[in-house]
Amino acid sequence: MSKRDYYEVLGVSRDASEKDVKKAYKRMAMKYHPDRTKGDKAMEEQFKEVKEAYEVLNDAQKKAAYDQYGHAGLNQQGGHGGQGDFGDIFGDVFGDIFGGGGGRGRQQRAARGSDLRYNMELTLEEAVRGVSKTIRIPSQCHCEVCNGSGAKTGTKATTCSTCHGQGQVQMRQGFFAVNQACPTCHGKGKIIKDPCRKCHGEGRYERSKDLKVTIPAGVDTGDRIRLTGEGEAGDMGAGSGDLYVQVSVRQHAIFERDGSNLYCEVPISFAHAAIGGEIEVPTLDGRVKLKIPAETQTGRMFRLRGKGVKSVRGGATGDLLCKVTLETPVKLNAEQKELLQQFEASLNNASAKKHKPKSEGFFDGVKSFFDDFTK
Repeated sequence: MSKRDYYEVLGVSRDASEKDVKKAYKRMAMKYHPDRTKGDKAMEEQFKEVKEAYEVLNDAQKKAAYDQYGHAGLNQQGGHGGQGDFGDIFGDVFGDIFGGGGGRGRQQRAARGSDLRYNMELTLEEAVRGVSKTIRIPSQCHCEVCNGSGAKTGTKATTCSTCHGQGQVQMRQGFFAVNQACPTCHGKGKIIKDPCRKCHGEGRYERSKDLKVTIPAGVDTGDRIRLTGEGEAGDMGAGSGDLYVQVSVRQHAIFERDGSNLYCEVPISFAHAAIGGEIEVPTLDGRVKLKIPAETQTGRMFRLRGKGVKSVRGGATGDLLCKVTLETPVKLNAEQKELLQQFEASLNNASAKKHKPKSEGFFDGVKSFFDDFTK
C-alpha cells in the first residue's frame, strides 16, 4: 500500500484534531467513493490510500507509533490495520448520510426530540428588573395513553424480523459495504402491530402547552433562556428536546442601553445653561436631581453612578449618562424678542471674546482662512 505521508494523503497538519481528521476523511472518501468513480482503478487505489491513512490517524496508538517512527513503526505493530471491514469505518463517518448510525452490532436508538425556539419581546423595564411570563407553545408531546410507546394499551411493539432490532441493514457491493435504514421498520427496530388509537402508533401527538418562563433581571437583546425538556417529545418514548426563549428588548422612548449603562438626552434652557441651576432627570427608579453648573455648553455629558443596569452576568451596576442639549426658545412675542436683541447687543462689544470664546475663535479662524486664500 502507499508509502506517502498519511497527513499529506488526508490534507491535514500534523497537529490536526480527531475531528479535523474525520472531517478530512469524509471529504476525501466522498471524492474517491467507488460508486462515484464508476470502476476507475486509479480512483479505487486512492480511496484505499485515504482509508489506510484514516485508520492510522484515527487510532491513538497507531498514530503515536507513526508520528515517532513513520511507516516503520506501524510495521513493528503488525501492519497498518488495513484489513478491517470497510463498512465499519465508513459507516462510522457517513452513517447520517446513508440512514444508519454506524457499524455492525450498533442498535438503532430512538431519536431525541427537536429543540424549539420562542422569540420573546420585553420592555426595557422588564429586561432590567426581571419578569415572569406565561407563553403558549405548539409542540409534539408524549402520548399519555401509551406512554410514548405507540402501542395500544396492553400490547407492545415487537422486534423487527428484518433487521433484528438494529434499525439498519447492510448493503454490500464487492468489497464496499454501507448501512442503511431498515425498509421494514423504517429504522425504528420495532414493529407495532396494534397501534395506539390516540397517537396512531407515533408515540406522540401535537398539542399546545402553557409554560411559565421566569426572565432574570438584567437580560438584554440576544440573550436566551434554556428550558430543559420543554421541546418536542422524542420518537417512541425517547427524551424531549429543549426550549430556547430568545430575548429581544424593545426600543425605549427615553433611554438607550449599551451593556450595563443607560443613555438619555436632557433638554435645558438657555438660562439654565448660562447661570446654572438644578433640574430633574428621569431614571428607571424615578426622578433625581441633577445640578447644572454655570456656563454649561450643549452636548456636555453628566454621569449618574449606579443608575444604570446590573447585568444578568453579574458585575457592578452600570451608570446613567445624561447628555444635555440646549433648547432654542420658539414662538417668542415682541417683548421677548426685544429683550433678546438687547442682551445680544450687550455681548457684542469689545469684551465679546470673554463672553463667546468659541464663537469668536471660530470666526477669527474663518477670517484668517479667507485672508490666506486671497493672497
